Formats: sequence, C-alpha cells, structure tokens
Amino acid sequence: MAVWNIGDSTNRTTEQDDIHARRAASFGAAAAAYAEHRPDYPAASIEWALAPLGGKESPVVLDLGAGTGKLTEGLISLGAQVIAVEPDDGMRAELVRRFPGVTALAGAAEAIPLPDGSVDAVVAGQALHWFDQARAFPEIARVLRADGVFAAFWNIEDDRVEWVAGLKRVSRSDVSLPPPDEDGKLPAHPLFTDFEQSDFTHTHRRTAESLTATIGTHSHTVVIPREQRTELLDRIRTYLHSRLETADGEFDLPIRTKTIRAVSRAADSAT
Repeated sequence: MAVWNIGDSTNRTTEQDDIHARRAASFGAAAAAYAEHRPDYPAASIEWALAPLGGKESPVVLDLGAGTGKLTEGLISLGAQVIAVEPDDGMRAELVRRFPGVTALAGAAEAIPLPDGSVDAVVAGQALHWFDQARAFPEIARVLRADGVFAAFWNIEDDRVEWVAGLKRVSRSDVSLPPPDEDGKLPAHPLFTDFEQSDFTHTHRRTAESLTATIGTHSHTVVIPREQRTELLDRIRTYLHSRLETADGEFDLPIRTKTIRAVSRAADSAT
C-alpha cells in the first residue's frame, strides 16, 4: 500500500483537498488522547531506518511533524539526540510535557527552522502524507548532512486479519478519503537515492474501549460533527464487543509498521 501518496494532490478533487486540509489541522484538539492512545514504533523499524548511518553513536535526528513524540520516544531509547519540529501548538505542548529535555520547535516540513547540514537523519512518523512533498523534500535535504538519512514510518492496522478488516469497514466516516493507489510506488526525488521499504510486525495492547479511543484520535473521526462522531464511536465499540477476539479484556491489535528510507545525495548534488 503506497500510504505515502495520501498527501499527493495530483489526483484529488477540490473537495478532497479541503477534507485533507481539515484533517491535517485537526490533531491539536486531541493531543492528550493522541499521546495516551496512539501506538509507538517498534525498535527494529527505527534501527533499520537509521542503519545507513553505519552505527554512528548518538546521531542527531530531526523528528519532523513530531506530534506528541511517539517516534521521539523510540529514538531517545536508541540513544539519538532528538530535535522535534511540530507545527501544531497543542501537539508540541504535549510533546514538551512528556519529553522536557527534547528541543521542540515550531515549524513545518516545508519550512524547517534549522541550519543547513545540521542533522544526521530526518524521520517522520505517521506524517509524510501530510507534507507538501514538492516543497518538503528540498528542505529535508537542506538540513541533512551529506549522506544523511530520511525515513518515514506508518503504523497500519493489519487488515489481513479478518476482524481487523471488519473494524476498518465500520470505522469509516463521511470524510474518510479514498485509499491511495496500491501500486507499491515509492516516493522519488533527485536529492535522494532510491527509496527502500521494509515492513515490521508490531502490536498495540488494547481493550474494546481503549481501541475505540485510539480510533477517536484519527483525523477522520475528529473533524466530523459531534453527533456523527458519537454515532461512529458507538458503532466501533459495538463491533468490538461483538467479536470473540475483542469482546472482553485486553487483546493485541496487529499492526504492520511500514518503513521507507533513502540517503541524501552528496551535498554538491543539491546545488
């Protein structure tokens, strides 16, 4: 699934562009719930993403579109020096509350508030599809040191599992966008080497109530009117309580963490 193409406006209608913009700006209102209920990222996926750095000790990593710090946490645990850039004030405040030692800056992928060649890697967790990639990739390349790494991550519910496929069907709202093209196409930009992809098995320990709350932080449930949101979350909760796998107590939500990476070309290629 080419999830990174969700942010590509080439084939979107004006209405879809409006929905996309509303969803992209929706997260701040749910910052505390996002921090509580969204899954983390598996260490193996982060290690794979940063492997082209050759095991560099304490690399300086920019978490771009860092949100409340879900990916920041994993980077810190692996010894990285993290700089977080997040455009939403509410999300950034939650990140600072959780990780007071991390430098957290207001900014966006299209205007990164860092000097040229200042970081070893740039990563984006659940965020690349919100970027204007034509403007973002040159900015990412600008702040990377020569041969630095850019990587992006997506935690995706594994709908190869039957009950998860059913959950995704009942979770759609009026502003759910059409799925991206499933052609396996990876991003491409002349400032980077060809992107590579790897998938990692992951799980998120949930109950019917907490998984409903997790989905309640997804942008397509945040931006709809209150009555529709209540109806949608009730439908999700009812579905989960109807399934043997999820009706009572805790269970593991199966996740595929899709990870892509590329290396910046030599600094003189950006000139």
